[in-house]
Amino acid sequence: MTPKSTTEADAAHEALAVVLRVRDGVLQVLLWERARRPFLGAWALPGGRLEPGETLERSLRRHLAAKVDVRDLAHLEQLETRSDPRRHPARRMIATAYLGLVPAHVDPSVPGDTAWQPVDDLPAMAFDHRDIALAGRERLRAKLSYTNIGFALAPPSFTISELRALYRAALGHDVSATNLQRVLLRRRLLEPTGETRPPGRAGGRPAAVFRFAATDLAVTDQFAVLRPPDVR
Repeated sequence: MTPKSTTEADAAHEALAVVLRVRDGVLQVLLWERARRPFLGAWALPGGRLEPGETLERSLRRHLAAKVDVRDLAHLEQLETRSDPRRHPARRMIATAYLGLVPAHVDPSVPGDTAWQPVDDLPAMAFDHRDIALAGRERLRAKLSYTNIGFALAPPSFTISELRALYRAALGHDVSATNLQRVLLRRRLLEPTGETRPPGRAGGRPAAVFRFAATDLAVTDQFAVLRPPDVR
């Protein structure tokens, strides 16, 4: 049997979080600015090394708690594992990333070295964290089509127009409000609250208020794809 190299034998494992939210029509990710080498001054995903006896999720929640109140996460799921020996310049570091979502009505406080950054205009990032952040965005976009994961971005109640704005920001393209309402109601993902909102400056009828029927992730149409309105 060929003995393992020192680098392989001493490989460490870290848990990272891609925490996303929509604010002011922009999909944002939670990042912190590194104060040590390597990549001094670059931005990174929150997370850290797995300690002996820890599960990945427990480790992630421990590290994430230093940046944001983990109770504000409406959804958390494992995203991917990266094991390229070259992803860390000094040591062998395996990373398992998670996707977390913060709903629109929650505004968690973050420390001074941490900020919400637009996913479509990321700053210079450490290691392979840019690729991981974009993988989180793509996972969210896919699941918005075939699951009810929109509940984790939305407030407890909303109009279809408000929900459309969240979907548009997360998907990166416009969504027909009529089609969105039709699809989500057909799948029984939404239910009316019985309330209405007054019309805006343009006038019109009061807007019906809805909520998600469930706040547990479920596959609703495994072959569905939400496309831009002009794509057939």
